[in-house]
Amino acid sequence: MSKSLSSLISSVRKLEKEIGHLVSKRVSEFQRVNRMGNEEWFSELCFCILTANSTAELGMKIQREVGSGFLHMKREELEEVLKSLGHRFWRKRAEFIVNARKFSNIKDIVEPIVKSRGQKAAREWISGNIKGLGFKEASHFLRNVGYFDLAILDRHILAVMHDYSLIDNIPSSLSRKRYLEIEKRFFELSELVSIRPGILDFYLWYMRTGKVLK
Repeated sequence: MSKSLSSLISSVRKLEKEIGHLVSKRVSEFQRVNRMGNEEWFSELCFCILTANSTAELGMKIQREVGSGFLHMKREELEEVLKSLGHRFWRKRAEFIVNARKFSNIKDIVEPIVKSRGQKAAREWISGNIKGLGFKEASHFLRNVGYFDLAILDRHILAVMHDYSLIDNIPSSLSRKRYLEIEKRFFELSELVSIRPGILDFYLWYMRTGKVLK
């Protein structure tokens, strides 16, 4: 075990004591969403579309403002709301959300895939069928609806992994192959600290941001 890895494990253990209660609260929220219906799941799907190349804070703000409008707002209306709330890619994100409505029964689609073939298969389906969601965003969505066995490799997580020598460099973009390679290293860390990947994400994300969001 390298010194860097030992230091990272120690940092995670320390954070478990400091912010574990906040993380547990978030996990409980996602488990509650897991028991909800298609509309709540679709809202989380739209949240993840919005956070791509943006921030979780802005995604949460828009999610609160729009509410069920993700399902019924005209594209022009949605564009106006996203623009007024400060989303840089308001036009494209509105397009992705409107296009995603063909999968408004997202829970009915995803839940059987997870049960029969696992979370990775569900991620493959989501990233392959819903525009605006790559592996990172699909993993984020699955975590936010109560599935915790995938890595959400955003820039903050990659930066921490690089800081502690788990990866040699921070890639500017992630191919499917590269995502899976880095995710494997994340899984190894997850096993060492005995925290599921989607939950470990909170601790590493906090190390860069000082926040526990979603």
